[in-house]
Amino acid sequence: MRRLFGSVRARATLAATVVVAVALVAAGAAVLLSLRSNLIDQAATQAERAARNVAADLSGGTSYTGLELDDDDEPVQVVDARGRLVAATEHLEHISGTGVAEVKPRPPATGTGGTAGTGGTGDPDDSDDDPPGEDAAGDDGGGDDHSSLKPGEIADDVRLTAGSATIDGKTADYRFAAVEVEVPDKGTLTVYAGASLDPEQSAVGTAQTVMLVGFPLLLAVVAAVTWLVTRRALRPVEGIRAEMAAITASEDLARRVPVPDTHDEVARLARTTNETLAALETSVERQRRFVADASHELRSPIASLRTQLEVAAAHPELLDLDGAVEDTVRLQHLAADLLLLARLDVGERVADARVELAALVRERAAGRPGVTVRAQAAEVTGSRGQLERVLDNLLDNARRHARSAVAVTVRRDGDHHAVVEVADDGDGVPAGDRERIFERFVRLDEARARDDGGAGLGLAIARDVATRHGGTLTVLDTPAGGALFALRLPLAQPCPGVRDGPGAPAGAPRSA
Repeated sequence: MRRLFGSVRARATLAATVVVAVALVAAGAAVLLSLRSNLIDQAATQAERAARNVAADLSGGTSYTGLELDDDDEPVQVVDARGRLVAATEHLEHISGTGVAEVKPRPPATGTGGTAGTGGTGDPDDSDDDPPGEDAAGDDGGGDDHSSLKPGEIADDVRLTAGSATIDGKTADYRFAAVEVEVPDKGTLTVYAGASLDPEQSAVGTAQTVMLVGFPLLLAVVAAVTWLVTRRALRPVEGIRAEMAAITASEDLARRVPVPDTHDEVARLARTTNETLAALETSVERQRRFVADASHELRSPIASLRTQLEVAAAHPELLDLDGAVEDTVRLQHLAADLLLLARLDVGERVADARVELAALVRERAAGRPGVTVRAQAAEVTGSRGQLERVLDNLLDNARRHARSAVAVTVRRDGDHHAVVEVADDGDGVPAGDRERIFERFVRLDEARARDDGGAGLGLAIARDVATRHGGTLTVLDTPAGGALFALRLPLAQPCPGVRDGPGAPAGAPRSA
């Protein structure tokens, strides 16, 4: 089952089919209930109309035998106040739901010297079945419970019941309506008339059949359409997947996934995937160059050191101890730089220590000839060790290219940033190379000795550290023509409850 619905297309088709099925079942049930209710109401109206027609005939003086009750589709019963059946539909064989199970009217009672129905009415004015102590007059008097009806008046109220009847051998369900009428000389009569529910049952049955046949077909259509539409919608995703698989197999990060000519989520996914591939290609290429350059830079001091050791092993008197120490120091510095770059590349977390930038600049500039410092108090947050490395690299680079002097300035730029400017009076940096010098292993003066120029990692490390601290490192020209490196860092946010003391000078260190 998990494998069957393991694809998005299958799950989407199943979900759409289930939702439509639930909606169709709910709608079908509502339609059937509404149809059944409406048809039952129509049957009730028809039964009430038939009952009132018979009641109107009775109130107009029509005798029981004169009533037209030969309609095989509408069973009718007329019951007097005593509950005796006095008239009924011909060929009525069985009835239920009216409260009167009799189907044959009682014959009119006969009196001495005459027959019942004197006056041609055929009314059962008396009967041998009367309970002891009661007579016809007592029956008529039994209409006191309906004293609200006037002679000849038909009640407005109607009672509706459900039942069945058998007429001429045919049994069916009916909706019965009971209407009372006050008839002179007969008392209160109750007329029961029924309307067949066969049309309702037939219509509901037909609707059920249509739904049972139509719903599966409709669900099949919904499932097929959803399957096809989902396949078409996911076709670009399959193309992206196939291309990504090919890229993984070939390890060719220069390839890109196809971008569909749409503006939907799939197109955005393809564009984002291509951007990720481009960033990954850049990163991998950068790592390749880094490894190649690191290998190249390490080869020279290692080869030099090996040569010196081999010479010393063969001719101890020729050992250049100072050169060996110098090569070892170069290797140590280069290894430290490579290790720092590796930590920066993997996203090493920057410490959140508070560092007084002016004091740190004075500390790193101390002992360096030709370096002057002019500093304004400014506190930043970060790694003290990494910030020391940035300042050392900038100072070493400035002293290497300066003719005579290096000027360092620390100032606050508004309320949010501190700026450290390191300026030299050298030849400056050409405008076209002001970004290139921050690349790793880049030395603009290829002709100069490696011992003087370094490995070309100092400025790259400085910019990476500045970026990791939320700042920037750029290079400009000084008015005298030299290079000016500007390190811009965000100021440390004041601790809660700490504010400038009264009368504190602008830029003074904050104190609790």
